[in-house]
Amino acid sequence: MPEPSQVPDHRGAGEAGPPPAGPRRPFPLAAPAAAGVAAALASVLATSLDVWDLPTSVKVAVTACAGLLVGLLTWATAHRSAGAAAGEPGAAWRPPDQWPPVPAHFTGRRESLAELRGVFGARRRPRDQDGNASPLVVSVYGRGGVGKSMLITRFGHEVADRFPDGRLYADLRGAVDAPVRPEEVLAGFLRALGVRLTTDPGGLNELRRLWLTWTKGRRILIGLDNAQDGDQVKDLIPAEPGCAVMVTSRQPLFLLNTYDKRLSEFSEAQGVELLARLAGDDRVAADLEAAQEIVRMCDHLPLAISICGGRLATRENWSLRELADRLTDERRRLDQLELARRLDKSVRASLQLSYDDCTGIQRRLLRTLSLLTAPDVPVWVAGELLAASALDGADQLEALIDAQLAECSGVDFAGSMRYRLHDLVRIFARELSGADGPGGMDDSGRAAVERVLSGYRRRAEAAATARWPQDWGRSGRRADSAAAERAQVSAADWLNAERLTLVALINQARGMEMWELAWGLGRAFCSLCHSLRAYWSDWRAVAEIACEAAERMGDRRALGIALMDRAAVTGGQGGHRRARRDAERALEIFTGLGERWWAARAMRTVGMTLFSDGGLDRGQEHLTAAIAVFREEDDRWWAARTRRNLAELRLAQRRTEEARQLLEDALDVFERDRNRYSEAQTLRAYGEVLGTIARDLHERGEAKAAHEYFTRAGFSLDRAAEMFRSRGEDWEVARCLRAAGEVGNPANRLTELRYVRQAADLLTQLGDSWGVARTELSAGRVHARAGRTQEAVESLRSAVRAFEELGDRWWMARSLRRLGEVHLEAGDRQAADAVLTRAQDIYRSLGNLSGTGRTLELLRRARE
Repeated sequence: MPEPSQVPDHRGAGEAGPPPAGPRRPFPLAAPAAAGVAAALASVLATSLDVWDLPTSVKVAVTACAGLLVGLLTWATAHRSAGAAAGEPGAAWRPPDQWPPVPAHFTGRRESLAELRGVFGARRRPRDQDGNASPLVVSVYGRGGVGKSMLITRFGHEVADRFPDGRLYADLRGAVDAPVRPEEVLAGFLRALGVRLTTDPGGLNELRRLWLTWTKGRRILIGLDNAQDGDQVKDLIPAEPGCAVMVTSRQPLFLLNTYDKRLSEFSEAQGVELLARLAGDDRVAADLEAAQEIVRMCDHLPLAISICGGRLATRENWSLRELADRLTDERRRLDQLELARRLDKSVRASLQLSYDDCTGIQRRLLRTLSLLTAPDVPVWVAGELLAASALDGADQLEALIDAQLAECSGVDFAGSMRYRLHDLVRIFARELSGADGPGGMDDSGRAAVERVLSGYRRRAEAAATARWPQDWGRSGRRADSAAAERAQVSAADWLNAERLTLVALINQARGMEMWELAWGLGRAFCSLCHSLRAYWSDWRAVAEIACEAAERMGDRRALGIALMDRAAVTGGQGGHRRARRDAERALEIFTGLGERWWAARAMRTVGMTLFSDGGLDRGQEHLTAAIAVFREEDDRWWAARTRRNLAELRLAQRRTEEARQLLEDALDVFERDRNRYSEAQTLRAYGEVLGTIARDLHERGEAKAAHEYFTRAGFSLDRAAEMFRSRGEDWEVARCLRAAGEVGNPANRLTELRYVRQAADLLTQLGDSWGVARTELSAGRVHARAGRTQEAVESLRSAVRAFEELGDRWWMARSLRRLGEVHLEAGDRQAADAVLTRAQDIYRSLGNLSGTGRTLELLRRARE
């Protein structure tokens, strides 16, 4: 085996760097001159022996002296030459400095720099359990173009004075086809330290030993950029604790080092700051909104933002809005984010390197993931896309995360990890899949998407069935109420976690004309939203898609169900007439199909829309008929629920005793079946009836009886609210709070106002615009009872405007009637007459006899 180096190791074991310079040495030509003079003198002496006749002993002595003189001078000059060659004191030596310069536009990263300062500042030659010191190793990994190299370059200049023996730097080119071998890096580093290597310095082991020797006792900063993996780096780490190594890579290296950190993308503010440095502060300040859009469409990636800044800097006639508009087209976005086919000038080239480093199955997963329009997905989706097991899919997804092509977006409401593609990665992968090309998505891609949609349909239907089993079949009676409640809460969490993804996939199924899947997913989504009374805008949009899908399928039963779902959300938002049309059409379909159970449900919905629109007489007919059919079908739950609906109608008719009896019958069914959710709903309605009875007693002067009923009403509503609160049913809690605010107990007026305000806050958060309008009416009534006329008028006018915007004419009329009452009590007969006349016109157009009669009585009082 050849020797690793012909240069002797002249340093002591503890020497920390080049020795300090010694005294000034003679001119370098002195040694050769002295040798020449000595040789000449020796020659003269030798010649003189032949010229002069000297004794033999003298000749021997002269010859010995000449030889000794030549030998001493030869030894001295040879020693000096060797010492100079080996770098003894006096030889010229400079610490190597290979660190690249800091880019002029470097910005941001204050937190990362502060963290690195903390890591280096805390470094005090840490020792392991055996007392052995180790060097500081810092690795920073992240997406291509995120700014890893710039960060370590910037920080390396900041700590340069801590490393007096030099700074070494190497681009390991780990992201390209031919990464630099460790032995090549070691050879370069050793030469930079002044080591004279032979033509064949030996293999990696020999170079590694030399590296450990020549770094011993020194303080050197070593930068290793673009590492491919840990194997490429481990032999480049010295053993000297005074050294520090900074490594960058696109994926974690698992070096078990002191500091291992993923560098994230820029925040919006940092991205805008970088764009301003390149394009000009004035241009960015003039159109900050466009600048923010550019940063978002660049995925907050510093490389992409830098490219945009460079384009703007060289195109002074471009506005930021023009560039933002160019980036809006996803099919051309990567073209806009490319200045040249180089890693530092092209987002596409940077992504291509990461893609090329993946296996075939990982590339396929990336391409198929990009076909989904969902914002993020749970881990099981990867297995469906690959037609593999969930575990295999999860492994491949984790590999994409290590490659910085996918990321974990957090833990959802259901406690599951969720994953997403970076926006630019998704666009790049769709390019590769050809989905945006003339031929569109190929058969394999379509099949992958279909598997995911089918998987979501199964899960959505399971969640919807667990949440509201009565919506999916008869009876819905459960033996284990505790297990049922846990399942219902879990289903609600699942919807909260998957809502955005479900909406996106339902729209994707529609776009791909997968009508059966669009209907099935839509049906389950509507059922979940209906049971929670949440996500109203999404619920309505999905209900429209479900109706379209059923029409396209030509399935009349599916259409009837979709119409019922649309009627529920439309009626819930105040569109009672359109809801009634949908319900009546569904009733016609189910009657024609002989579906008596579904026909009874449609009949009930027609009755409720009539009731909500002020048609109390016709509404009670449909509700009564629906109860009869549910009894014939032996569906106790739906019969009891419809009795509760009829009780609410009776309450509106002021037939409180009938309402109370109906609710007590319904409570008996729900309690025996241990259906806690329906029991709580009925307790809320029961509390409203008791409150009405209490107010009537109070107005008649029966204070003791009124107090008893006020107490019972409060207890019933408190119990219902607590049952809902324990289940996380915010919409139902809001209804209980609103009802508690309307009880009208003179002793609790301030408390009742607080209840109403809390209800309004909850309903606003839930996006229930009708519920908010209804709460304004409640607030008006509470203010009126407390004698705060101005506040009552403001709240009631707000309710009138809101119901008018929603198209809910009956509740608009009720709000106008309440407003007229407030004006009458305040003595403003003219104002009362105006609003009561409007209410009277609406009641008459609706055919609402009860409302018409009550308003006429108020009008007579206003005109007396």
